[in-house]
Amino acid sequence: MVTVEFAASLRRHVECAPQQVAPASLMAVLDAALAAAPGLRHYVLDDQSHIRKHVAVFINKTMVMDRQTLTQPLVDGDKVLVIQALTGG
Repeated sequence: MVTVEFAASLRRHVECAPQQVAPASLMAVLDAALAAAPGLRHYVLDDQSHIRKHVAVFINKTMVMDRQTLTQPLVDGDKVLVIQALTGG
């Protein structure tokens, strides 16, 4: 299974425990995890199912740079972390 976790900064809007979903593409894994917290979907993904600019997604501690394709295959044991991307100076 793939573990998908939403950071506390996102869970404060909609509570969502870490999800265990079947291995698949990143998009399919995100879809499955967001099904448990549909209120987070519009915050994480835009209307074209691309990762929003204010959100960062990590696969096994490596940030996903392509916010549109989301076809990276995930395998059993992978961990996905979805966080609110912060900027400032």
